[in-house]
Amino acid sequence: METIHLTYPLKIQSEVPPVSLAIGYFDGVHLGHQSVIGQARQMAEELGTSPAVMTFHPHPREVLGKASVSRYLTPLSEKLLRFAELGVQRVYVMKFDRELASKTQEEFVEEVLIPLRVRGVTVGFNFTFGRGAEGKAEDLNRLSDGRFQVEIVHPIASDGDFVSSTRLRQTLDSGDVEAALKILGRPYSLRGEVVQGNRRGRTIGFPTANIQLQDPFIIPATGVYVVRVHREGVSKDLFGMMNIGYRPTFRDPDPVKTLEVHLFDLDENLYGDRLEVEFLHRIRGEQPFASVTALTEQLKSDEENSRGWLKRQNLY
Repeated sequence: METIHLTYPLKIQSEVPPVSLAIGYFDGVHLGHQSVIGQARQMAEELGTSPAVMTFHPHPREVLGKASVSRYLTPLSEKLLRFAELGVQRVYVMKFDRELASKTQEEFVEEVLIPLRVRGVTVGFNFTFGRGAEGKAEDLNRLSDGRFQVEIVHPIASDGDFVSSTRLRQTLDSGDVEAALKILGRPYSLRGEVVQGNRRGRTIGFPTANIQLQDPFIIPATGVYVVRVHREGVSKDLFGMMNIGYRPTFRDPDPVKTLEVHLFDLDENLYGDRLEVEFLHRIRGEQPFASVTALTEQLKSDEENSRGWLKRQNLY
């Protein structure tokens, strides 16, 4: 997959291949986004073009002062990995700034889409573009003037509600990672590097790998989760339980949110390893315990519950 970073006004150095383009921000690359991208792939086959995606960076709402966006469902590097998995051949990462935001819907079509040799466009039903979000998905048909085809993809429902990035964030904020799976079509995951912690887990019989995030991922609610872990460069899946929280039992004077994963049936030095952690099921919320002994007993119960859940799902 080829990734091209663009800024407005476009400075195209060489002729670009004709593409069928899915356009959107695509945070999460959930089932709705996958449908838009899948339609672009189908259109590419019909038109004999390359399937491509245009995404924007940074988040338009942040640039326009409508929201402070510090964490993402899929930070840019993760988003690009997901696009590649979906068979996208070319990605345009369009810098979103005030100048681009000031362009009219007509200017966006004439000065961005046409120079990129777009032959087909797919967008979600709620797509907007141009100054003040004046352009709606339906306007692309009028503005194309027969130069490219347009497909508007209808929303997808899950559990009686439409799939959306907003709904996905809400499920993670509440720790409902199984609902998140239904929206994504895959478990929610984050990636990070194993760094040295305070080694408290090892002293109580539950050694943990402390994860330092590589990118600003949205972190699910505090609590204990059953997880599947992919170790970079190793094909075998690992399973375990992850604690997200502030370790209230230890009453640290300056508590910091940590991500610690205890891997089952593994006793290796993982420092420096890069891990992808998939959230499968939430065991419980975070809670303080009266003593380290009480915490240890709870962790034993958590491990038993986690292993039991994995076996019932035929994963372990």
